[in-house]
Amino acid sequence: MTNNNFWQDKRVCVTGGAGFLGSFVVGKLHERGVKDVFIPRIEDYDLVNQADIIRMLADAKPDMVIHLAANVGGIGANMEHPAEFFYQNLMMGVQLMHESWKANIAKFVAIGTICAYPKFTPIPFKEENLWNGYPEETNAPYGLAKKMMLVQAQAYRQQYGYNAIFLLPVNLYGPRDNFNPSSSHVIPALIRKCIEAEDAGVDQLVVWGDGSPTREFLFVEDAAEGILKASELYNGDEPVNLGSGQEISIKDLALLIAEETGYQGELVWDTSKPNGQPRRALDTSRASDYFDFTAQTNFREGLRKTIAWYRDHRVRK
Repeated sequence: MTNNNFWQDKRVCVTGGAGFLGSFVVGKLHERGVKDVFIPRIEDYDLVNQADIIRMLADAKPDMVIHLAANVGGIGANMEHPAEFFYQNLMMGVQLMHESWKANIAKFVAIGTICAYPKFTPIPFKEENLWNGYPEETNAPYGLAKKMMLVQAQAYRQQYGYNAIFLLPVNLYGPRDNFNPSSSHVIPALIRKCIEAEDAGVDQLVVWGDGSPTREFLFVEDAAEGILKASELYNGDEPVNLGSGQEISIKDLALLIAEETGYQGELVWDTSKPNGQPRRALDTSRASDYFDFTAQTNFREGLRKTIAWYRDHRVRK
Protein backbone atom coordinates (compact mmCIF):
# COMPACT_ATOMS: atom_id res chain seq x y z
CA MET A 1 0.00 0.00 0.00
CA THR A 2 1.41 3.37 -1.02
CA ASN A 3 1.14 6.23 1.43
CA ASN A 4 0.76 9.30 -0.79
CA ASN A 5 0.02 11.50 2.25
CA PHE A 6 3.57 10.80 3.41
CA TRP A 7 4.92 12.64 0.37
CA GLN A 8 2.65 15.67 0.55
CA ASP A 9 4.70 18.91 0.42
CA LYS A 10 7.98 16.97 0.76
CA ARG A 11 11.14 18.16 -0.96
CA VAL A 12 13.26 15.18 -2.01
CA CYS A 13 16.86 15.20 -3.23
CA VAL A 14 17.72 12.17 -5.38
CA THR A 15 21.46 11.88 -6.07
CA GLY A 16 21.95 9.89 -9.24
CA GLY A 17 18.41 10.90 -10.19
CA ALA A 18 19.40 11.26 -13.84
CA GLY A 19 20.84 7.74 -13.91
CA PHE A 20 19.39 4.29 -14.57
CA LEU A 21 17.74 3.50 -11.22
CA GLY A 22 17.36 7.17 -10.35
CA SER A 23 15.17 7.93 -13.36
CA PHE A 24 12.65 5.33 -12.20
CA VAL A 25 12.77 6.52 -8.58
CA VAL A 26 12.11 10.08 -9.75
CA GLY A 27 9.26 8.88 -11.97
CA LYS A 28 7.64 7.07 -9.06
CA LEU A 29 8.06 10.12 -6.82
CA HIS A 30 6.16 12.18 -9.39
CA GLU A 31 3.46 9.46 -9.52
CA ARG A 32 3.12 9.83 -5.75
CA GLY A 33 2.51 13.54 -6.16
CA VAL A 34 5.95 14.86 -5.16
CA LYS A 35 6.30 18.19 -6.93
CA ASP A 36 9.72 19.19 -5.62
CA VAL A 37 12.39 16.67 -6.65
CA PHE A 38 15.97 17.99 -6.78
CA ILE A 39 18.41 16.09 -9.01
CA PRO A 40 22.03 17.28 -8.57
CA ARG A 41 23.76 17.13 -11.97
CA ILE A 42 27.41 16.16 -12.09
CA GLU A 43 28.12 19.29 -14.16
CA ASP A 44 26.91 21.44 -11.24
CA TYR A 45 27.97 19.44 -8.17
CA ASP A 46 30.87 17.05 -7.66
CA LEU A 47 29.53 14.96 -4.78
CA VAL A 48 33.01 13.68 -3.95
CA ASN A 49 33.82 17.26 -2.92
CA GLN A 50 32.57 18.36 0.51
CA ALA A 51 32.11 22.01 -0.50
CA ASP A 52 29.92 20.94 -3.44
CA ILE A 53 27.83 18.72 -1.15
CA ILE A 54 27.24 21.60 1.27
CA ARG A 55 26.30 23.92 -1.62
CA MET A 56 24.02 21.27 -3.16
CA LEU A 57 22.11 20.71 0.09
CA ALA A 58 21.75 24.47 0.57
CA ASP A 59 20.32 24.73 -2.95
CA ALA A 60 18.03 21.69 -2.61
CA LYS A 61 16.76 22.30 0.96
CA PRO A 62 15.39 18.75 1.04
CA ASP A 63 13.32 16.98 3.70
CA MET A 64 14.83 13.69 2.51
CA VAL A 65 17.94 12.56 0.64
CA ILE A 66 17.80 9.36 -1.42
CA HIS A 67 21.44 8.61 -2.24
CA LEU A 68 21.64 6.55 -5.43
CA ALA A 69 24.71 8.14 -7.03
CA ALA A 70 27.62 5.73 -7.45
CA ASN A 71 30.64 5.08 -9.60
CA VAL A 72 29.87 1.52 -10.62
CA GLY A 73 30.53 -1.11 -13.29
CA GLY A 74 30.91 -4.81 -14.00
CA ILE A 75 33.81 -7.12 -13.10
CA GLY A 76 36.15 -5.63 -15.72
CA ALA A 77 35.55 -2.05 -14.61
CA ASN A 78 35.96 -3.02 -10.95
CA MET A 79 39.30 -4.68 -11.70
CA GLU A 80 40.57 -1.69 -13.72
CA HIS A 81 39.42 1.06 -11.32
CA PRO A 82 39.46 -0.32 -7.74
CA ALA A 83 41.01 2.82 -6.24
CA GLU A 84 38.57 5.20 -7.95
CA PHE A 85 35.58 3.02 -7.07
CA PHE A 86 36.66 2.90 -3.43
CA TYR A 87 37.54 6.57 -2.98
CA GLN A 88 34.72 8.16 -4.93
CA ASN A 89 31.94 6.00 -3.49
CA LEU A 90 33.25 6.29 0.06
CA MET A 91 33.68 10.07 -0.05
CA MET A 92 30.29 10.64 -1.67
CA GLY A 93 28.40 8.54 0.85
CA VAL A 94 30.16 9.46 4.07
CA GLN A 95 30.27 13.19 3.45
CA LEU A 96 26.74 13.39 2.10
CA MET A 97 25.25 11.60 5.12
CA HIS A 98 27.32 13.72 7.51
CA GLU A 99 26.31 17.00 5.88
CA SER A 100 22.66 15.86 5.69
CA TRP A 101 22.72 15.21 9.44
CA LYS A 102 24.35 18.61 10.03
CA ALA A 103 21.70 20.29 7.89
CA ASN A 104 18.88 18.64 9.90
CA ILE A 105 17.51 16.76 6.89
CA ALA A 106 14.83 14.53 8.36
CA LYS A 107 15.68 11.25 6.62
CA PHE A 108 18.57 9.76 4.66
CA VAL A 109 18.04 6.72 2.45
CA ALA A 110 21.38 5.05 1.66
CA ILE A 111 21.57 2.55 -1.20
CA GLY A 112 24.23 -0.08 -0.70
CA THR A 113 25.20 -2.99 -2.93
CA ILE A 114 25.01 -6.74 -2.89
CA CYS A 115 28.80 -6.66 -3.50
CA ALA A 116 29.12 -5.86 0.22
CA TYR A 117 28.32 -9.47 1.17
CA PRO A 118 31.14 -11.92 1.95
CA LYS A 119 32.40 -13.98 -0.99
CA PHE A 120 31.12 -17.23 0.51
CA THR A 121 27.81 -16.24 2.05
CA PRO A 122 25.31 -19.03 2.73
CA ILE A 123 22.41 -19.00 0.26
CA PRO A 124 20.07 -17.23 0.51
CA PHE A 125 21.96 -14.13 1.71
CA LYS A 126 20.55 -13.01 5.04
CA GLU A 127 21.33 -9.51 6.29
CA GLU A 128 22.76 -10.87 9.56
CA ASN A 129 25.57 -12.55 7.53
CA LEU A 130 26.80 -9.26 6.08
CA TRP A 131 29.89 -9.16 8.32
CA ASN A 132 30.87 -12.85 8.22
CA GLY A 133 33.80 -12.50 5.79
CA TYR A 134 35.54 -10.44 3.12
CA PRO A 135 33.69 -9.59 -0.12
CA GLU A 136 34.55 -11.17 -3.47
CA GLU A 137 37.93 -9.70 -4.43
CA THR A 138 37.07 -8.21 -7.83
CA ASN A 139 34.48 -5.83 -6.36
CA ALA A 140 35.52 -5.60 -2.70
CA PRO A 141 36.74 -1.97 -2.83
CA TYR A 142 33.38 -0.82 -4.23
CA GLY A 143 31.37 -3.08 -1.93
CA LEU A 144 33.22 -2.00 1.21
CA ALA A 145 33.01 1.71 0.33
CA LYS A 146 29.22 1.44 0.06
CA LYS A 147 29.05 -0.72 3.19
CA MET A 148 30.56 2.07 5.27
CA MET A 149 27.26 3.93 4.92
CA LEU A 150 25.64 1.16 6.97
CA VAL A 151 28.22 1.63 9.73
CA GLN A 152 27.73 5.38 9.54
CA ALA A 153 23.92 5.17 9.53
CA GLN A 154 23.95 2.97 12.63
CA ALA A 155 26.54 5.13 14.40
CA TYR A 156 24.65 8.37 13.66
CA ARG A 157 21.38 6.79 14.77
CA GLN A 158 23.01 5.60 18.01
CA GLN A 159 24.74 8.87 18.88
CA TYR A 160 22.48 11.49 17.29
CA GLY A 161 19.15 9.71 16.79
CA TYR A 162 19.53 10.35 13.05
CA ASN A 163 17.02 8.58 10.79
CA ALA A 164 19.26 7.01 8.15
CA ILE A 165 18.30 3.66 6.59
CA PHE A 166 20.39 1.29 4.47
CA LEU A 167 19.06 -0.85 1.61
CA LEU A 168 20.87 -3.59 -0.32
CA PRO A 169 19.47 -4.02 -3.84
CA VAL A 170 20.57 -7.07 -5.79
CA ASN A 171 21.79 -6.76 -9.42
CA LEU A 172 19.38 -4.53 -11.35
CA TYR A 173 18.34 -4.67 -14.99
CA GLY A 174 15.79 -3.01 -17.24
CA PRO A 175 15.18 -0.27 -19.80
CA ARG A 176 17.68 2.65 -19.73
CA ASP A 177 20.44 0.41 -18.34
CA ASN A 178 24.09 1.05 -19.21
CA PHE A 179 24.94 -0.89 -22.40
CA ASN A 180 28.51 0.45 -22.73
CA PRO A 181 30.68 -2.67 -23.24
CA SER A 182 33.52 -1.33 -21.08
CA SER A 183 31.39 -0.74 -17.97
CA SER A 184 28.07 -2.58 -18.29
CA HIS A 185 26.83 -5.38 -16.04
CA VAL A 186 26.09 -8.88 -17.27
CA ILE A 187 22.52 -8.54 -18.62
CA PRO A 188 23.00 -5.44 -20.80
CA ALA A 189 26.44 -6.73 -21.85
CA LEU A 190 24.97 -10.05 -23.02
CA ILE A 191 21.99 -8.40 -24.72
CA ARG A 192 24.28 -6.12 -26.70
CA LYS A 193 26.71 -8.92 -27.57
CA CYS A 194 23.92 -11.23 -28.78
CA ILE A 195 22.20 -8.61 -30.91
CA GLU A 196 25.45 -7.37 -32.47
CA ALA A 197 26.64 -10.94 -33.11
CA GLU A 198 23.33 -11.85 -34.74
CA ASP A 199 23.44 -8.70 -36.91
CA ALA A 200 27.02 -9.51 -37.96
CA GLY A 201 26.29 -13.18 -38.64
CA VAL A 202 28.90 -14.28 -36.08
CA ASP A 203 28.49 -17.97 -35.27
CA GLN A 204 30.33 -17.92 -31.92
CA LEU A 205 29.99 -15.58 -28.97
CA VAL A 206 32.60 -15.48 -26.16
CA VAL A 207 31.25 -15.10 -22.62
CA TRP A 208 33.38 -14.47 -19.52
CA GLY A 209 33.92 -17.26 -16.95
CA ASP A 210 32.56 -20.79 -17.01
CA GLY A 211 28.87 -19.99 -16.57
CA SER A 212 28.59 -21.68 -13.17
CA PRO A 213 28.04 -18.65 -10.89
CA THR A 214 24.47 -17.80 -10.00
CA ARG A 215 22.90 -14.37 -9.73
CA GLU A 216 19.63 -12.84 -8.71
CA PHE A 217 18.23 -9.92 -10.67
CA LEU A 218 15.66 -7.29 -9.78
CA PHE A 219 13.76 -5.34 -12.44
CA VAL A 220 14.58 -1.66 -12.07
CA GLU A 221 10.95 -0.56 -11.64
CA ASP A 222 10.55 -3.04 -8.79
CA ALA A 223 13.73 -1.72 -7.17
CA ALA A 224 12.45 1.86 -7.39
CA GLU A 225 9.17 0.81 -5.78
CA GLY A 226 11.04 -0.97 -2.98
CA ILE A 227 13.19 2.11 -2.29
CA LEU A 228 10.15 4.38 -2.05
CA LYS A 229 8.23 1.95 0.16
CA ALA A 230 11.24 1.85 2.50
CA SER A 231 11.44 5.66 2.38
CA GLU A 232 7.79 5.84 3.46
CA LEU A 233 7.55 3.02 5.97
CA TYR A 234 10.95 1.92 7.29
CA ASN A 235 12.79 3.78 10.04
CA GLY A 236 15.03 1.09 11.51
CA ASP A 237 18.77 0.50 11.92
CA GLU A 238 18.99 -2.92 10.25
CA PRO A 239 20.13 -3.32 6.63
CA VAL A 240 17.39 -4.62 4.30
CA ASN A 241 17.81 -6.68 1.11
CA LEU A 242 15.84 -5.75 -2.01
CA GLY A 243 15.56 -8.65 -4.43
CA SER A 244 13.32 -10.90 -6.46
CA GLY A 245 14.04 -14.14 -4.61
CA GLN A 246 14.90 -15.94 -7.90
CA GLU A 247 18.36 -17.39 -8.59
CA ILE A 248 19.70 -18.18 -12.09
CA SER A 249 23.10 -19.41 -13.31
CA ILE A 250 25.06 -17.21 -15.70
CA LYS A 251 24.99 -20.08 -18.22
CA ASP A 252 21.17 -20.29 -18.09
CA LEU A 253 20.98 -16.49 -18.23
CA ALA A 254 23.15 -16.37 -21.36
CA LEU A 255 21.04 -19.07 -23.05
CA LEU A 256 17.84 -17.23 -22.13
CA ILE A 257 19.14 -13.91 -23.51
CA ALA A 258 20.33 -15.65 -26.70
CA GLU A 259 16.85 -17.13 -27.09
CA GLU A 260 15.04 -13.84 -26.45
CA THR A 261 17.32 -11.84 -28.78
CA GLY A 262 17.14 -14.48 -31.52
CA TYR A 263 20.89 -15.23 -31.51
CA GLN A 264 21.43 -18.60 -33.20
CA GLY A 265 25.18 -19.04 -32.69
CA GLU A 266 27.22 -20.96 -30.12
CA LEU A 267 28.17 -19.56 -26.71
CA VAL A 268 31.86 -20.14 -25.90
CA TRP A 269 32.99 -19.76 -22.29
CA ASP A 270 36.33 -18.00 -21.67
CA THR A 271 37.40 -19.68 -18.44
CA SER A 272 40.55 -17.52 -18.22
CA LYS A 273 38.24 -14.68 -17.18
CA PRO A 274 36.99 -14.38 -13.57
CA ASN A 275 33.61 -15.70 -12.51
CA GLY A 276 33.05 -13.20 -9.70
CA GLN A 277 31.15 -14.29 -6.62
CA PRO A 278 30.16 -18.00 -6.84
CA ARG A 279 26.48 -17.59 -5.89
CA ARG A 280 24.10 -14.71 -5.21
CA ALA A 281 20.54 -15.06 -4.04
CA LEU A 282 18.80 -13.06 -1.34
CA ASP A 283 16.52 -13.69 1.58
CA THR A 284 13.95 -10.95 0.94
CA SER A 285 11.74 -11.57 3.98
CA ARG A 286 12.82 -8.39 5.82
CA ALA A 287 11.61 -6.15 2.99
CA SER A 288 8.30 -7.97 2.97
CA ASP A 289 7.92 -7.82 6.75
CA TYR A 290 9.20 -4.28 7.35
CA PHE A 291 7.62 -2.37 4.46
CA ASP A 292 5.48 -4.81 2.48
CA PHE A 293 7.75 -5.02 -0.57
CA THR A 294 7.67 -7.98 -2.96
CA ALA A 295 9.03 -7.87 -6.52
CA GLN A 296 6.27 -8.05 -9.14
CA THR A 297 8.02 -8.48 -12.51
CA ASN A 298 8.46 -11.91 -14.12
CA PHE A 299 12.12 -12.33 -15.16
CA ARG A 300 11.51 -13.31 -18.78
CA GLU A 301 9.04 -10.44 -19.19
CA GLY A 302 11.55 -8.01 -17.65
CA LEU A 303 14.22 -9.24 -20.09
CA ARG A 304 11.87 -8.74 -23.03
CA LYS A 305 11.21 -5.14 -21.97
CA THR A 306 14.96 -4.53 -21.61
CA ILE A 307 15.78 -6.06 -25.01
CA ALA A 308 12.98 -4.07 -26.68
CA TRP A 309 14.27 -0.85 -25.16
CA TYR A 310 17.82 -1.54 -26.35
CA ARG A 311 16.66 -2.34 -29.88
CA ASP A 312 14.75 0.97 -29.96
CA HIS A 313 17.58 3.10 -28.60
CA ARG A 314 20.87 1.60 -29.81
CA VAL A 315 23.08 3.38 -32.27
CA ARG A 316 23.63 1.12 -35.25
CA LYS A 317 27.10 0.95 -36.74
